[in-house]
Amino acid sequence: MSQFEKDPLTKRQAQVLAWIEESVSERGIAPSIPELMQLLGSTSPTAAADHLKALERKGYIERLPGTARGLRVLSEAAASNDDWNLPLIGKVAAGSPISAIENVEREISIPPDLFNKRPDYLLRVQGDSMIDAGILDGDLIAVKKSQTADRGQIVVARLEDEVTVKELRIEDGEIVLQPYNPAYKPIRIPPDQVFIEGIYVGLIRN
Repeated sequence: MSQFEKDPLTKRQAQVLAWIEESVSERGIAPSIPELMQLLGSTSPTAAADHLKALERKGYIERLPGTARGLRVLSEAAASNDDWNLPLIGKVAAGSPISAIENVEREISIPPDLFNKRPDYLLRVQGDSMIDAGILDGDLIAVKKSQTADRGQIVVARLEDEVTVKELRIEDGEIVLQPYNPAYKPIRIPPDQVFIEGIYVGLIRN
């Protein structure tokens, strides 16, 4: 079955898909099973998982095994068949910050229906601090340039001359860069020492 001949969704399945799309659009990541359980008003993880299985079977999402939030919404169709040529500009740390590398290594041709928002560039991930968000070591993350971000979004942040990718939080007047791996501690830093470089909008995995 092609992506233009998808099976219709039940009302509840359409609602779950809308929640996933909203989370990906606003936060850069899909909701977790516990978050879906809360939205569904259910205490059963099986019910949430069954909805995801149905959406995958009907061709609306793709699930990446081995990650807690490894979901990708499959769009209906690209507005144009022309691919996007995105520059790959070095590395970003998913772990402790690493020195920024901004030389353009090469351009990568990307189908326009791969992401909900058009990114401006790609960064190669180094480290495993974001694995529970489905971002693994060696992945290429797509970044939309922005100097601002909302709480809960995954961002590329610059700390002096180093960059890292984390979830943005604000607590007690401090910026908190939150990892998605319990082996790592959050990075707490005054707001005037953090610069937002962009917002995470998706990834490419070799």
